[in-house]
Amino acid sequence: MTDIRLLVLDIDGTIAGKSNDVTEGVKQAIAAAQQQGVQVAIATGRMYRSAVRFHQAVQSPLPLMSYQGALIKDPVSGKLYRHTPLSREHTLALLAALAELEAAERLSIHLYIDDQLHVREILTDTREYAERSGIEPIPVGDLAAYLNGQRAIKTTKLLALSPDPTVISELLSRFKQQYPPAELYLTQSVSTFFEATHPLSNKGAAVKYLAEELLGLTPDQVMTVGDNFNDYEMIGYAGVGVAMGDAPEGVKAIADWVAPSVEDDGVVSAIEQFIL
Repeated sequence: MTDIRLLVLDIDGTIAGKSNDVTEGVKQAIAAAQQQGVQVAIATGRMYRSAVRFHQAVQSPLPLMSYQGALIKDPVSGKLYRHTPLSREHTLALLAALAELEAAERLSIHLYIDDQLHVREILTDTREYAERSGIEPIPVGDLAAYLNGQRAIKTTKLLALSPDPTVISELLSRFKQQYPPAELYLTQSVSTFFEATHPLSNKGAAVKYLAEELLGLTPDQVMTVGDNFNDYEMIGYAGVGVAMGDAPEGVKAIADWVAPSVEDDGVVSAIEQFIL
């Protein structure tokens, strides 16, 4: 029997599916785990402001790990635990490298600054993303010019969206050859997103920080559940790493257990299997 003291959950594709909400069944299973003394936390690629309602839905008393862990903050006290933004140099280099694809309208770019979404202009994919996230994007024109005109601002995350998954996989492959993991963390949370953050800003590093530095736990006392490549590191870190049924094969391969899909409340099965 495992002695899980911390359960860390991803949001999209894990506790929230097509409905964009946590189902009653998942809430009840999480509450049952908490009644057994297991602490529950959220780790997401989402913006902090977009993730807060899920943090509240699972009634987590712990800091919220947003932007793959680039921003770790407590929604109750407002205490900021960690913010590891991208360097200005890397942000501008990525914008320059993506400029041709953006000009050809093969992708659009999102910059996250001060927990606000900044875009060149509001396109259809940005509008859809904003609706799901419950946020209002800020159009600022040329993003590199905007950054250069605002010397003090820090970019928490860069996201490129393309309707063509091959564009995203080619970008990941190209930039991973150019930038080692010690320089940039590059990942995807869905097949149409390319995401770049500070090298310390991955969910594995965030969960390790929460578990070991804030809670004094060891990896074998941690269970994580996720559904995509941005969950890879936290699934690998935990004593019990669970992949959702819809996860890519590369993510399932490193998991200790594969749960049913999000639409089948796979998190409930995972909690019943390892905690209850």
